[in-house]
Amino acid sequence: MQIGLIGLGKMGGNMRERIRRAGHTVIGYDRNPAVSDVGSLSELVDGLEAPRVVWVMVPAGVATQSTIDELAGLLETGDVVVDGGNSRWTDDEKHARELGAQGIGFVDAGVSGGVWGLENGYALMVGGDRDHVHRLQPIFEALKPEGPYGYVHAGKVGSGHFSKMVHNGIEYAMMQAYAEGWELLEKVDSVENVREVFRSWQEGTVIRSWLLDLAVDALDQDEHLDRLRGYAQDSGEGRWTVEAAVSHAVPLPAITASLFARFASRQDDSPQMKMIAALRNQFGGHAVESSKEEKKA
Repeated sequence: MQIGLIGLGKMGGNMRERIRRAGHTVIGYDRNPAVSDVGSLSELVDGLEAPRVVWVMVPAGVATQSTIDELAGLLETGDVVVDGGNSRWTDDEKHARELGAQGIGFVDAGVSGGVWGLENGYALMVGGDRDHVHRLQPIFEALKPEGPYGYVHAGKVGSGHFSKMVHNGIEYAMMQAYAEGWELLEKVDSVENVREVFRSWQEGTVIRSWLLDLAVDALDQDEHLDRLRGYAQDSGEGRWTVEAAVSHAVPLPAITASLFARFASRQDDSPQMKMIAALRNQFGGHAVESSKEEKKA
């Protein structure tokens, strides 16, 4: 199968490689010419045989809107656009209407896997018309992990990104729980090897998980996370999850508290946020800020 891929950053570049490894043809475009296969979106579209499939992997909001607006002027009836970024589900509905008026299909794909997706595969939560989704199945199969799990057609347009938003809200709460436990262990004089306590939980306990494995990896690199500042960004999806919960009268105390804890991290050098910053760096390659002591060194 042939596909165009726009946005070749940490995830997009690895996705291009994984799709190619599965035997498909990928024409990639990025504003960085060093990683781009073509020099413009127009050149990308011209290089694809109709009916075309173009996958967008750029930041949510203005960047995604401008890319879809430009594609709308280049694509034709029967083509399909996939938004695989972290767009808000309400934007998906808008994009589907705009493109649908020109006979262009639209699919939203929530993608999870971070910097590990190239080797491990990407979890995919997809929303859209069944015919459009079916047409993209070879690409989804190439990207997903091996085995029966890791892919779902969640429902109508917007359902893929809504599902990924909830996934990220749960991720917030899980990371917060590990971070709070780590800080408490660090505070107690009788616990002399916090890192090995975390490591002991990796087998045989009910709280074992990939996030726990990544926490141990982070502690192996910096045992007390002294080199990190206790500051963690929020991607926006935590906020959207809480807003959706308010709209639907669904109580989300753990997820809401974890979002507010991120806000608190911007006021103080929070020990818990050191762990969350370390975890976000481990699974997603997200940037971290050095501690004041590390900066001085």
